[in-house]
Amino acid sequence: MEAETARSQFSELVRYSRAMLTAAGIFTLIIMVVGVIGNLLTVSALLRNSKIRTVAAAFIASLCVSDLMFCFVVLPFAASQFFHGTWIHGDVLCTIIPVLRYGCVGVSLLSIAMISINRYILIAWPHVYSQIYTKIKVAIYVSIIWIFSYGLQIPTLLGQWGVFGFDEKLGTCSIKKDESGNSSKTAMFVIGFALPCVIIVVCYANIFWVVRKSHKRLKQHNSGRDYKRSEMKITKMVLVIFVCFVVCYLPITIVKIFDSEVKHALLHVLGYILIYISSCVNPVVYVTMNKQYRQAYLDTLKCRYSSGVDSQHTPTPHSRMSVGYLKNIVNNSPKV
Repeated sequence: MEAETARSQFSELVRYSRAMLTAAGIFTLIIMVVGVIGNLLTVSALLRNSKIRTVAAAFIASLCVSDLMFCFVVLPFAASQFFHGTWIHGDVLCTIIPVLRYGCVGVSLLSIAMISINRYILIAWPHVYSQIYTKIKVAIYVSIIWIFSYGLQIPTLLGQWGVFGFDEKLGTCSIKKDESGNSSKTAMFVIGFALPCVIIVVCYANIFWVVRKSHKRLKQHNSGRDYKRSEMKITKMVLVIFVCFVVCYLPITIVKIFDSEVKHALLHVLGYILIYISSCVNPVVYVTMNKQYRQAYLDTLKCRYSSGVDSQHTPTPHSRMSVGYLKNIVNNSPKV
């Protein structure tokens, strides 16, 4: 009887067949396995292969660790909720899991934002790049990303700005309004999602503006072509990652805004599935868009270690050439 009562609280999903919920649960488990393997392989490749261990790779590693946590910790409970039709893991985990879920999403998007800023500074302001991105400063930047993403949830954990718990209307553990009717959802959406998206869009708009203005100069030098083949591939790869992130998260955002009463439960289910897919799509992007990452994956699978010093600390001649050439380009180009 208790099980039926609990299941009836799982929002409007009870209107759909058990087959739909089971299929969603199975698909979530598949995403979990693919995501764990893909992100674990990426982290291992970054640790083993010095050729891809650049400053941008430090933020990519942060993104991968966040996605790995999401797949390994959050998705098993998401699958369980689909299989059982409700939350069966108690109040404590009903608080911990949404904290981890929101935290991982924040870390992922902020990491992408930091990579975008990194790409912009490298391309538009190469003369200050080495001063901004030292080993210690990069470690501080990554730490700030994680502290900020999880620290933003402390007021809600204390019950001062909404509360974590089971939302009967949404049928999931989430942020609910507190006794005063306050909730941190809107602020977290603006600070943790909308603002980073704006930063990324602005950075890429400026990147392509600088590249377009400098295109004629780049075409006149072999070094410019070499630069475009290396750094711009990483820049485009990060842009694709961002687009994938938005495509995966925008539907559930729109659905929650326009269907707050959960009258179309199937759209909510599909929205959550897209969110889960976002945690395993990045390794696919790395493999399809970057030859160095493909080789690093192969070397990792074959248990090979690349020789050489970390490229973040001792730039290769090509890296020094690229940054040095960019300095000349920027010095002779209009400032952004």
